[in-house]
Amino acid sequence: MRVAFLGLGIMGRSMAANLVKAGHDLAVWNRSAGKSVEGARTATTPADAATGAEVVWMCVSDTKAVEQVLFGANGAAEVLAASVGTGASATIADSSTISPSATVRFAERMMARGVDYVDAPMTGSKIAAEAGSLIFMVGGTDAALARLQPLFQAMGKQIFHMGETGKGQATKLVMNLQIALIFEGFAEALTLAAKLGVDVEKLLPLIQASMVRSGVVDYKAPFILHRDFSPNFPLRLMLKDIRLALDAAKESRVRLPGLEAVEEVYDVAAEEGQQDLDYASTLTLLEKWAGVEVKAAAK
Repeated sequence: MRVAFLGLGIMGRSMAANLVKAGHDLAVWNRSAGKSVEGARTATTPADAATGAEVVWMCVSDTKAVEQVLFGANGAAEVLAASVGTGASATIADSSTISPSATVRFAERMMARGVDYVDAPMTGSKIAAEAGSLIFMVGGTDAALARLQPLFQAMGKQIFHMGETGKGQATKLVMNLQIALIFEGFAEALTLAAKLGVDVEKLLPLIQASMVRSGVVDYKAPFILHRDFSPNFPLRLMLKDIRLALDAAKESRVRLPGLEAVEEVYDVAAEEGQQDLDYASTLTLLEKWAGVEVKAAAK
């Protein structure tokens, strides 16, 4: 398939590379210059990337970025709409994590011009993006998903069709809400354990053998033991998603008191310069407040 891939960040670059490996014809674009994907044409603008494309796939930072690459100067929307006018088919797929209500508005604008719109945020972090084993949660029509199936298969291992356009983004916020709360509980437990003198290396096997076990704990525990807070999922992006979830809750008249409390932790961590570290680095803020450090016992 002829694909324009917009956004070559931590996730997007590996996703685009896997599309090339699967034999698709890619043009790629990134907001900051200097990023490319071997085997793909590097475009100068979103419009340039979208020229001749059947699919525009986005993986950018936030709602404003999606709006800009679609509808801003040299955006992809006009090019896609024009191609539909010549009888071609065109589909937008968005793997960014953005506002569900904004997604519906963007989709309505494009669908009114004959362009299908699918929201396809994913979970699995950097390692899964590299391995092509992402899990997608998707909103859109059955027909649009069927057309995109070869692309999903090149980048992921599972696709969950959650309903109409917008439901993929809503689902992603629900998922990240849980990740943020689960990790906060884990980090607070480790901090208290360290303060009480509990050996973390003995505590972790107990957690993993009990009903407390979770995928979040399994994934993050080795990084924590090695004090590795390099970004698999940067804190600034998790904070963005927490705020999106709180905004969606406000729109829906839902109270999320636990997430409101976690947002305060992330706010302080970001103010202290941790925004580009992994969100697991919030642990270090809890450690600072407690005057301890979570680490393996000295041998």
